[in-house]
Amino acid sequence: MADKDDLRSQLRDAFADADYPVKNQMDLVPALPNGPATKFESDGTSFTAMEMATRLSGHQEFPYEDVDSLVNDVMVGLEKEDMI
Repeated sequence: MADKDDLRSQLRDAFADADYPVKNQMDLVPALPNGPATKFESDGTSFTAMEMATRLSGHQEFPYEDVDSLVNDVMVGLEKEDMI
């Protein structure tokens, strides 16, 4: 099982430099170190930003004004989709 605090930290680091407010998923791509191929990993759980975006599109409510509100919704979506 993934370490949720570790994943939250990875997500926050990856999306912190986005140009907020972000209006859609594509606004986040330039902030990612490896674009859509950016990988998030923790305790045997692994997924790319592209995989995450595909599965979580129904769990996000754009626009996001800051990284914390974005990451909070991502974490909820990851749990609801049984990704963590």
